[in-house]
Amino acid sequence: MRWLIDNFSTVVDYSKTHLYLALLPLLIGLLIAVPVGTAIRNVRWLRRITLTLASIAFTIPSLALFVTIPQLFGLKTLDPLNVVIALSVYATALLIRAVPEALDSVPDNVIDASTAVGFTPLRRALTVELPLALPVMIANIRVIAVTNISLVSVGSLIGIGGLGVLFKQGYDRDYPDQIVAGIIAIVVLALALDLILYLIGRFLTPWTRTSTSSKVPAVVAAEGEPV
Repeated sequence: MRWLIDNFSTVVDYSKTHLYLALLPLLIGLLIAVPVGTAIRNVRWLRRITLTLASIAFTIPSLALFVTIPQLFGLKTLDPLNVVIALSVYATALLIRAVPEALDSVPDNVIDASTAVGFTPLRRALTVELPLALPVMIANIRVIAVTNISLVSVGSLIGIGGLGVLFKQGYDRDYPDQIVAGIIAIVVLALALDLILYLIGRFLTPWTRTSTSSKVPAVVAAEGEPV
């Protein structure tokens, strides 16, 4: 604990790098998985194939992926993009499963009502299904964000910065205080990120805090009258 206090600025710098390497893959995963997951949701055979491929991708050991990515993409071994690409693969694999499951949580009567008032499939997905799927999706995003915080630490084994450097240096020097400092910093970072995402989810889904009778917003017709 003393080492953490004495080297607080160093830990903060490592935390910034760690957070960048964890969040960028999550954003990339969302950009890929939301449209893909929405598109495959109602196509049973395509959904089955996509989820199988995603499951296979997630079983690849992270260290093996960190080592092979430089050869596949022509990057330098110590390029942070190696970690970003690897974690983007994992984040996308998890989110491609999460998005269709979140959309499945939208009540059928809401979907039927939006179709009845003339919403196109694209408009229905953007303005009805995805917003109502947010509570389930945010819960999955929180899990993936914390998972990324943990996996970034493995990058220190190939020389990529982040809080995992404290583990490697502490082990090399046989200095447990530095390892403990790294553990504390990662736990605090993961808890803080999880709390922020929880609050964002609460802000984006105000209807979840209302009474049961008003949890699902009414679909508004083109004339402005609730259906």
